Amino acid sequence: MSVTYDEIIKSEEINAYIRKADESLIALGYTEHSFAHVMKVARDTEYILSTLGYSEHDIEIAKIASYLHDIGNVINRIEHSQSGAIMAFRILDRLNMPADDIATIITAIGNHDEGTGVPVNPISAALIIADKSDVRRSRVRNFDISTFDIHDRVNYSVEKSKLDIDTENKTLTLSLSIDTKISSVMDYFEIFLARMMLCRKASERLGLKFALIINGQQLL
Repeated sequence: MSVTYDEIIKSEEINAYIRKADESLIALGYTEHSFAHVMKVARDTEYILSTLGYSEHDIEIAKIASYLHDIGNVINRIEHSQSGAIMAFRILDRLNMPADDIATIITAIGNHDEGTGVPVNPISAALIIADKSDVRRSRVRNFDISTFDIHDRVNYSVEKSKLDIDTENKTLTLSLSIDTKISSVMDYFEIFLARMMLCRKASERLGLKFALIINGQQLL
């Protein structure tokens, strides 16, 4: 592979797109989608695929897709997965990455959002799970609790989040600890049900059963 994850994360061009995309989301009132998010997604994608025995090459490709997956927000939040895939194609093509690797990456990026996404291959499945499971207090950028919307409340209520794969029982579990004084479990389902259903499909694509546990209770 001619382009590495380390080279991608050091690219000033790519990092400019990530910064500017996140600035747009700040203006729209969205949670954090900057470097903390994309690097966590890359780490969790690596955890998923390495635990399941995928090759170093596949893991590297998945990490690159993870780092680039939200750059389309610099154009518009709507259909950002498709615009991001096109942007990634142009960037990686100019870096002379092999076409097979580019195709895998842009497929994953173009399929990561719950509106139109489908886990068509293991790389896209791992990206979906890692992206949709990144729910945490530190993603909230509104510091006035009295003005929180439901997205702010749900993310702020999450005190702990953990992904765990049990290879023996072939399960992938997302465990959350939620402060129900801030947000109810029902609030979580109201805004994340579609994402959790996509995580279930993505887990099945990897040969796993998906489980969601909130405050010790299995809900999916």
